[in-house]
Amino acid sequence: MKFRIMRFLIRLGVALIARVEVHGMHKLPEGNIFVVANHLGRLDTAVFFCVIDREDIIMPIAGKYRYHPLYGLMGWAVNGIWLSGDGSDAAALRQTLTRMKQGGLLVMAPEGTRSPTEAMQEARLGAAFLADKSGYPIVPVGVTGTEDRLVKDNLRHFRRSRIVVQGGEPFVLEVPKGRGREQAYREATTEMMCRIAALVPQKYRGVYAGHPRVAEILREQLVPETASEPTEPG
Repeated sequence: MKFRIMRFLIRLGVALIARVEVHGMHKLPEGNIFVVANHLGRLDTAVFFCVIDREDIIMPIAGKYRYHPLYGLMGWAVNGIWLSGDGSDAAALRQTLTRMKQGGLLVMAPEGTRSPTEAMQEARLGAAFLADKSGYPIVPVGVTGTEDRLVKDNLRHFRRSRIVVQGGEPFVLEVPKGRGREQAYREATTEMMCRIAALVPQKYRGVYAGHPRVAEILREQLVPETASEPTEPG
C-alpha cells in the first residue's frame, strides 16, 4: 500500500512540472530485469516511478538522501538500498545481489552519481558485477531533460520540462570466467554504457561520444542519430 500511495504522489508531482515522453519501454521483458540508465539529475529516480508499472522494484539510493523529505520517503516506499558516501560500497552491492536473487526489477545508474557535465561520465564496475552474478537480462535506458539546471530554470519560468525516456533492446551480459575479472568487468561496463549512449543524442554521450561501439550499436539497432532533444530555456 505504501508503495502505491508514494507512486501516485510521485506521478502527480512529475506531471505538474514535466511532460514525460516514453519510447521503447514496451520492450521490458517479464520477470527479473536489470534496468541501467544514465544519471543526469535528481528527477531521474522519480521518472522511473512514472514509466515502470511494477511494485517489485529494487533501487539503490545515495545515502545522503536517506533523511531527505522527498527522496527519503521514496526510498522508504520501495525499501531502497542505501549507499554510503561514494555509492560503491561492497555491503550495498551484497545487499542488492541478495535482493536480486529473490527476484524483481533492479533500476541502477552505473555512473553512481549525477553528472556534473550534463553528459555521461565514466561508469563504475558495480553494475557489471551485479549483472554477472545475478544473470538478469539488461535493458539499457537513455534519459534526457532531467538536468537539474534545466528543470530549475523551467520551474522559475513556470514551464514544464520535457523529459524523454528511450528504452533499448534487452541483452544478456556474458563475462568470461577465470583470471582478469576486473578487465572483463571494465569491458562489460563499457558495453552497457555504450548501449545507453546509443539511446541519447550526441551531446549527452559525454566520455562515450565517439566510441566505435556506439556507432556499431546505432547501425545494428537502427536508433536514429537525430533523436529529439529537450528544449533549452529561452
